[in-house]
Amino acid sequence: MSVFDDPGHFGRLWADTYDEPGNPDPTAAVAFLADLAGDGRVLELAIGTGRVALALAARGPAVEGVEASPEMVGNLRAKPGGDTIPVAIGDMADVPVSGPYRMAYLVFNTLFNLVKAERQADCFRNVARVLEPGGAFVIEAFVPDPADFDRNERVQPWSVTEDSAAIRLHRYDREAQTFLRQTVTFDGTGVHLHPFAMRYMWPHQIDELAERAGFCLAERYADWDRTPFGRDSTSHVSVYRLG
Repeated sequence: MSVFDDPGHFGRLWADTYDEPGNPDPTAAVAFLADLAGDGRVLELAIGTGRVALALAARGPAVEGVEASPEMVGNLRAKPGGDTIPVAIGDMADVPVSGPYRMAYLVFNTLFNLVKAERQADCFRNVARVLEPGGAFVIEAFVPDPADFDRNERVQPWSVTEDSAAIRLHRYDREAQTFLRQTVTFDGTGVHLHPFAMRYMWPHQIDELAERAGFCLAERYADWDRTPFGRDSTSHVSVYRLG
């Protein structure tokens, strides 16, 4: 099945290495989300291995999750406290839970893992369905830089060791605002492919998507530390309110 049609492909390929060093530190995100959630009921879409959810739950909110990958959820369950967080297995665009929640959130560019425009729209509509009046939907995402498109389409050495070597390639569809990334690893057991796809959006496009689902933009920052967002910001944390 194509990565453009399979919501669980990321988890199957990356679950074993998702918690390795080098991934984003969730500390600032947890502090930001805890301030918004208080002691309310909250939902993490694409909860993964629980790097954010477990730390947030320790701050007081009742955290639940949605995750397409049973492999990711298995890793969550193996962590201390991971067996206490309810997780619905399913596509985050469907938001297969009932609510109501005070807050829902999508971190680490995960909105863009929905690689079809209609599924991104479905996600916003379904989050609106399960939030309480005035509830918050928090999105963290990068701001696309067109200059990266040309740079990334070159073949990039990714890692070289005595036992293996990896290269990374991108294919962009600028009209569809999608890219396919392939990481090719060569080692003693053969050649291994790790495909990954995204549909990126600029902040104003996400705002329009949110507005159509009944949200309004309440806050926007350049990062979890609430650095003011500006024209040179490379990422954003946006808080949308329902109604």
